[in-house]
Amino acid sequence: MAENDALTIETIRAGGKRALSRALSSIETRDGRPEIIRLLDEAAAAARGHVLGLTGPPGVGKSTLTDTLIRHWRSVGETVGVIAVDPSSQITQGALLGDRTRLKTDPEDTGVFVRSMAARDRLGGLSDHALGAVVLMRAIYDHVIVESVGIGQSEADIATVADTVLLCIQPGSGDSLQFMKAGVMELPDVVAVTKADLGDSARRAVADVEGALTLARADDGWRVPVILISAAAGTGLDVLLSAVGDHAEWLSKGERLRDSRLSQARQWIGQAIRSRFGTEGLKQVAGDLASADPAEPFAEIARWGDTVRKRLATG
Repeated sequence: MAENDALTIETIRAGGKRALSRALSSIETRDGRPEIIRLLDEAAAAARGHVLGLTGPPGVGKSTLTDTLIRHWRSVGETVGVIAVDPSSQITQGALLGDRTRLKTDPEDTGVFVRSMAARDRLGGLSDHALGAVVLMRAIYDHVIVESVGIGQSEADIATVADTVLLCIQPGSGDSLQFMKAGVMELPDVVAVTKADLGDSARRAVADVEGALTLARADDGWRVPVILISAAAGTGLDVLLSAVGDHAEWLSKGERLRDSRLSQARQWIGQAIRSRFGTEGLKQVAGDLASADPAEPFAEIARWGDTVRKRLATG
């Protein structure tokens, strides 16, 4: 696909991995151009895949779990796209782990695609262009895994792109207590306590998390499961896969998934304005954004950006 070729979901699907890779590069290098806005709004309307947001502190085993999820879904014939958001090089601003050596995927397998993206200066655990990549990839694959750089008080972006948020916690390191203080227990739909082979400390972590969820989680009709797993021993993974599937099925009932994605799109518009113009820029339109059309979020981002620019220019 040459740069001047028409960018559409169909041409990208037909072009395979190479076409998708070029389209993702175009999102990064041609951000805000009319053809990219059209492509992303087309992709938003054509969403077909389930998006799993996988987050947790470094070293908790996210990449090992991602590897397991890829193998499972490919074994049953389902396609998988992965967006792995890594820490950034302070020199190149590129992803430090850009080669994704931790994921063992077959480069000849057309049903799996892995894209590494640098977090750069975003505190939210996702890169600036990860949103567009998620929207595009969920229009192409059955499953999209978004593996974020980490989790913390200011790292909740994952919830604005994922249908299901899977939080991984490592026992015995104080992480669970820190998460509780940060209010992160409001975010997950499924919690995995990794390294079950640690025994008593892993079981204590499960109890701590269950207690925190009771205090922090709003009652929306979904009970967040806390699952003890060990990737090394291969235990608990089937239960975890079932829990992720159960949440996807729960979302599919009625208008839950539709309403959730429309709510996310509204958040994207406000976040984009704040990212580009700061808090003062967001104040210029904050009272008006309720009228934004979440069905075409990227066109709305451009439109409201123009509005903010004009209002700031006129004082």
